[in-house]
Amino acid sequence: MPRTVAIDGPAGAGKSTIGALVAERLGYLFLDTGAMYRAVALAAMRRGIDPDDGEKLSDLVTTVRIMIGPPTKQDGRAYTVLLDGNDVTWEIRSADIDRIVSQVARVSGVRDAMVEQQRSLAGTGRVVMVGRDIGTVVLPDAERKIFLTASAGERARRREEELASRGERRPRHELLHEILRRDQLDTERPVSPLRAADDAIVVPTDGLAVREALDKVLAAIQRA
Repeated sequence: MPRTVAIDGPAGAGKSTIGALVAERLGYLFLDTGAMYRAVALAAMRRGIDPDDGEKLSDLVTTVRIMIGPPTKQDGRAYTVLLDGNDVTWEIRSADIDRIVSQVARVSGVRDAMVEQQRSLAGTGRVVMVGRDIGTVVLPDAERKIFLTASAGERARRREEELASRGERRPRHELLHEILRRDQLDTERPVSPLRAADDAIVVPTDGLAVREALDKVLAAIQRA
């Protein structure tokens, strides 16, 4: 089996859920790089930093401490995210963070710092790492590369259900608009844009239950 598995894809394609299950099944370390950028976005919001202020964001990322580890609570989370020692696992999934995370993530200073941490973690052992540029930038030599896809409508539906499970209600059309906006920002940014690596296996997930998507990804990993 490979030491490193890279799973990329757009927002809502199922990367975090599937990635965590793959890591659990294989007994690997799991790292959701998107959660790291969300934590930076939360830190910026708390400090009143404009998400378009690249200089301040680049300074900020050198001072915050972000840790991602196994779930510490049985509340549906796939992992626990700590920001400066405080549990922010669900706070980084708020609508406010949804709106600014792509702006924060496109700042080269932020990405450089995060990529350095991500590569360091990948060097500690067998890892499943998910994000938007893992197979192309962070771990271009990953032994298995998966690119998850799903239609924008399907991803909006999943996001709506995820929020509803936590007691939050938001119109699907609003969520769809945000997803399309994030897709545009992620694919058009000059630094590490979202795209499938040339050697990635593309796995569409429209209409699939989580278990079905997991089986397809595991089969792709083993088949490769």
